[in-house]
Amino acid sequence: MTTYYLHPIPLSCDFRDNSRMPISLETQMSRYLSPICSIFMAFLLLPGTAHAQQNFDKVEIKTEKLSPTTYVLFGAGGNIGVSAGEDALFIIDDQYAPVNPKILAALKQISDKPVKFVLNTHWHGDHTGGNEIMGKAGGLIVAHDNVRKRMSAEQFIALFKSKVAPSPKVALPVVTFSTDVTFHLNGDEVYGFHVPNAHTDGDTVVHFRKSNVIHMGDTFFSGMYPFIDGSSGGSPEGVIAAADRVLAIADDNTKIIPGHGPVSNKADLKNYRDMLAAVSVRVKALVREGKKVEEILAANPSAQFDEKWGKGFINPRGFIEMLVAIYSS
Repeated sequence: MTTYYLHPIPLSCDFRDNSRMPISLETQMSRYLSPICSIFMAFLLLPGTAHAQQNFDKVEIKTEKLSPTTYVLFGAGGNIGVSAGEDALFIIDDQYAPVNPKILAALKQISDKPVKFVLNTHWHGDHTGGNEIMGKAGGLIVAHDNVRKRMSAEQFIALFKSKVAPSPKVALPVVTFSTDVTFHLNGDEVYGFHVPNAHTDGDTVVHFRKSNVIHMGDTFFSGMYPFIDGSSGGSPEGVIAAADRVLAIADDNTKIIPGHGPVSNKADLKNYRDMLAAVSVRVKALVREGKKVEEILAANPSAQFDEKWGKGFINPRGFIEMLVAIYSS
């Protein structure tokens, strides 16, 4: 059985329901994505749902317990946060529809209760692809206002030159908020707060205050260069600000769940934040000097970080070109 891992997390290389992925995306991915992600996406790009289902059949769901009531699930998409206890089963994000039965089976090992709440950290399909199934089963979907807005209308992800169709009504968040939201359940205080213009314009960071666990969604790609969706209002400065806000409330014992990558700590997040700050400042300065993309690539502004951070979702060239595109827009 094959799974797609990057120590020890399976990488998600798609940001929408795979059934709506255009074939033309295949010609774009090899330039920007690491080889393992290109291979994974190539499977998703094969015509016909049987191929996609066959690939998802090989996905394994791994569970890691972080506190008496909090867990994280690793699978084929964004990492899923879980709060389970006497009150309800609460999850953060739900990956893709084809792996939903495996996710539900993994949740069954944690709690016999049905999923009562689903909090989406942002709108991308590797975090919301299971919404339709969860919504039909009675789960209440919650997210920032901009998540519902983006899921309700056709979107365009510039990095992949890909259109994303609107989601069905049952998959949309039913409860939305502008700044923050709090859930009081399972003996914990689950506080979700909006971080503006970070990975997208609708990101939410979730703090399990009593468990000392924080889920950062895709504002944190642990151990790898991040994807920042500038076409959805994302920005490097917003990601850095999100990291700074989490660093201010975390301590040395805080367990931090990234959108992609292994469960991390405050030092890991600080290293990620400093890497992004250093590279983005350099790229922004070169763009302001009027340098062209190839000139900026030749300057190699990420050279000191490529060995450690350039082997994940986006390769070094793709990371720099993404930043150039954001600062040139």
